[in-house]
Amino acid sequence: MARLARQDLIRVFCFDLEIGSLGWDAHRAVSYFQYNPDFLAGNQYLHLIPKARMIKRVKEVQVFKQFNGDTFRGLPPIFADSLPDLFGNIIFKTWLESKNIKLENISAIEQLAYVSDRGMGAFEYKPGKDLPQTSAINLEEIVEILQFVLEIKGASSAEQLNHESLLNIFKMGSSAGGARPKILIAERKSDGRIFPGDINFSKEYEHYIIKLNVDDSLGYHRERIEYSYYLASIYGGINMMDSKIIDGLHFATKRFDRVDGEKKHVLTACGLTGWDFKDPAKSSYENLFELSLFLDLPHSEIEELFRRMVFNIVFANKDDHLKNHSFIYDKLNDRWNISPAYDVTYALNPLLNYQKTSRALSINNKRVNINLEDVQMIAQKYTVKNYLSIVEEIQDSVQSWRKNAHDLGIPSKIIDSMYKDFVYLTHSN
Repeated sequence: MARLARQDLIRVFCFDLEIGSLGWDAHRAVSYFQYNPDFLAGNQYLHLIPKARMIKRVKEVQVFKQFNGDTFRGLPPIFADSLPDLFGNIIFKTWLESKNIKLENISAIEQLAYVSDRGMGAFEYKPGKDLPQTSAINLEEIVEILQFVLEIKGASSAEQLNHESLLNIFKMGSSAGGARPKILIAERKSDGRIFPGDINFSKEYEHYIIKLNVDDSLGYHRERIEYSYYLASIYGGINMMDSKIIDGLHFATKRFDRVDGEKKHVLTACGLTGWDFKDPAKSSYENLFELSLFLDLPHSEIEELFRRMVFNIVFANKDDHLKNHSFIYDKLNDRWNISPAYDVTYALNPLLNYQKTSRALSINNKRVNINLEDVQMIAQKYTVKNYLSIVEEIQDSVQSWRKNAHDLGIPSKIIDSMYKDFVYLTHSN
């Protein structure tokens, strides 16, 4: 039996079990994965890596050469899901530069070593890079540092961007996905103090992703807008984690990959399938429904996905791409479920006049001018019998959103601008 070479390797763990080894050959631009024989022999978690999706449950070394590019960086997508996205890479790059290291000299495998056991989900990578622990943190200080890192304010001094400050930002911000500034924190239940979210995932803590308001020059607060969408989603019957606004500025939502002191194995639709979220050919709601059927989700979750689709149409959330849809592995029952909804917001700048914008995910082969017939087609194909009731419930939540947005202090011109972009689903003429 062929075996992986020991160089350029990292071991993958989940639920305290060594799953296998992941390797990278820079000369051939290919990655390798090999299951740990003991894990296969244990016959546990048979659907941890879903069957027939890229990685086979076999002892032999498996080679992957089709995933080069910015999204997967040559790695099997199930592991590339652990890599930071745009904002995380900005933080990672800045921190490396403070250590006189260039990001382009760091392989994806080495970056996973920095992720180590601090990433989203339950995958852990060893040997990891040892980083010192951090004590309690202050959000105002974090925001001030980020304003310099993201060049929102002028040049910073060495004291303001010292290694310790950047280390704190790196540990909290480099694992959170997405493009907007965000950090992972743990809030101690006993006294409300907050700590970096890379530590303390016990029952004594609540775990949050915080999207930070770092730019007051926009003329509106994106974080308040997202909170207004959270309230509308809950009103419309969508499953989301509890969320709140901190100091009237920052949007905080509980993490669904850290619950009751346990890590949950979570993968995006991209990680599960290898579909690049930047590829229009793969980016459709039909593909999400087909993936849900492949994972054998209960029909109630098919209806939940349909409800989210309708909400995103009505409320003009056009950035609902494949990385914004995730699934959670249930280790007790060895099956997958849809995750709570997240990143549900108005992603455009409401102060700008757009001629036409298209959706990240197509519906009935359309990205613009979606109507009730398109929604009906999806409902019939995936047996959502109560689709008209769902559409009515979502559309009824618009007035609730307007009131909440006003109560949150979102300017009337912003509310009106967004409202003009909303879609009322009716039959086409």
